[in-house]
Amino acid sequence: MTEETMIAEIARTLGIRPAQVQSALSLFAQGNTLPFIARYRKEATGSLDEVQLRCIQEQYEYEQALASRKETVRQSIMDQGCWNDDLARSLEAARQLQDVEDLYLPYKPKKRTKASMAREAGLEPLADLFLSQKANGPAPEKAAQAYLTDEVPSVEDAIQGAANILAERFSERADFRRILRRELWQQARLTCSLQVEEDQAGPMLTYADFSERIARIPSYRILAINRGENEKKLKVTLKEPADRHIAMLCQLVITRPSPYDQILRDAAADSYKRLISPQMEREIRNELTAQAEKQAIDVFAENLRHVLLQPPFAGQIILGLDPGFRTGCKAAVISATGQVLDYGTYYLTHSEQQKHQSAVSLANMIRRHGVTLISIGNGTASYETEQFVSHLIEAYHLKCRYVIANEAGASVYSASDLAREELPDLDVTIRGAVSIARRIQDPLAESVKIDPRAIGVGQYQHDVNQKALSAALDQVVTSVVNYVGVDLNTASPALLQHIAGLTAATAGNIVAYRNENGPFQNRQDLLNVPRLGPATFTQCAGFLRIKDGTEPLDNTSVHPESYGLAEKIAGHYGLSHDELKDPEKLAILRDKIQMNAAPKLAASLAPVSRRSKTSWKNCASPAATSAATSRNR
Repeated sequence: MTEETMIAEIARTLGIRPAQVQSALSLFAQGNTLPFIARYRKEATGSLDEVQLRCIQEQYEYEQALASRKETVRQSIMDQGCWNDDLARSLEAARQLQDVEDLYLPYKPKKRTKASMAREAGLEPLADLFLSQKANGPAPEKAAQAYLTDEVPSVEDAIQGAANILAERFSERADFRRILRRELWQQARLTCSLQVEEDQAGPMLTYADFSERIARIPSYRILAINRGENEKKLKVTLKEPADRHIAMLCQLVITRPSPYDQILRDAAADSYKRLISPQMEREIRNELTAQAEKQAIDVFAENLRHVLLQPPFAGQIILGLDPGFRTGCKAAVISATGQVLDYGTYYLTHSEQQKHQSAVSLANMIRRHGVTLISIGNGTASYETEQFVSHLIEAYHLKCRYVIANEAGASVYSASDLAREELPDLDVTIRGAVSIARRIQDPLAESVKIDPRAIGVGQYQHDVNQKALSAALDQVVTSVVNYVGVDLNTASPALLQHIAGLTAATAGNIVAYRNENGPFQNRQDLLNVPRLGPATFTQCAGFLRIKDGTEPLDNTSVHPESYGLAEKIAGHYGLSHDELKDPEKLAILRDKIQMNAAPKLAASLAPVSRRSKTSWKNCASPAATSAATSRNR
């Protein structure tokens, strides 16, 4: 397949113009990142978005793999001296890797099989005779006598050996496999039965005597059944009308009456039961699992996106509480910029004396630091801690409210190398409380420090392909970080490394430069960072923000390459360079640019939609919580 044909096929599949595909692939080949192309090269790609660009990438990789496999298969068949025009046409027409493998199956090197042993015994001519279906051919038993040897001592052995060769040939028919595959996907049923006693089955008891058409089984059920099978609690089989499918195969291979009809029928039945059916069952089970895993990963990725895009409680002084029974509740207060101000351990579920002491201490801590919001982890003892906090706020007339936070992954972060580096003087348990507070203050900045798989927003995450899951979740994190942009002067290395063009090493260099030289004054200062050259600068600069710097446009998503145009347009509307620092005037400029058909530049001047929470709409007051918890109890 030529490059031009490949591009045309991708364009057809995705419903876009070939020129858009060509442009996107050229930009990728030049080393541009996906976020950069999606935001800053819309005029070149015809405004392709991030999803379309990723589809082009994935489809191009598939087409390359398909073309490579076709060439390998073609060369292998040619080396065997079996290449012909029919094969050439069929291989060229194949659009799926599975179609290529079906065509290659008869020529694929095989392990030692019943058929290969029969060939070694010289029985292939006898198999050819049976398949020729000559109406006036010799009787099978008479024909078989010519092939008797020490290896083939009887007529029955000769006929069986020839039948084994035929069974293998029938199993390799690509036309029958295509028909059968379609039939199975429409009609086959997945059935389950218990392999253990009911009291040992646990959740798998649901699937005792289970049966459902494979076309209708939801993905979560496939993954649950797979888990039950792996735990040896379920026996799983694919039920299909074997007799009907054997009859279909016989119609294909028996083209006219002959003395060999029964041998051909027996060979077809053996081929189906021993070779075709088990292979197709494995193929379908694998495809069901692949589809289920993809859907589970897609759901996980979408849930993760929502978590990362949660609006931050910016500017709040937050008390993070990591609830616990025996070991107590760990508490940590963070400033509006995320710095740890105070911490401690309190026993909220023990004796009344301890409860009172904890209440006094916590109330003093809240007043001392001006805490405006309390973030309570939703793990063990969360309900009891919520009741304690609700009473505390009401009894001590504290001017704060509280919110329940998802604490999944807090323990993973608190024991990580990054946590030890960020909070070296704090105990592991206190680090968890800090994380619970920070993930409310800025969910994105804190969540990127945790392995996405530990955030707990997906089903069967340990049952799916871990490499595919990690790749998908990393894509989501990178997508969200670049969509939102980050503050160059406050972002952690964990956040910076997801910016387009940056790596863990360059992110570390940026932070080291910042620590040594103070805050960045403008984006151009990035070129002073070791190992960050012009090419990397081009990719990352537009996604990095600088507040209160020397260049007002550095706090927007306008790329430095467009500063000249932006300033020229601002001057046209009577705005000076310094006036661009005023959000209201910047908004006016954006509206005027939008009206004058420059949407790309106008969008770059717009603030990101992940706005900070400024109201208490989703935070609980003690009275509301008291009523709600009474109903729930």
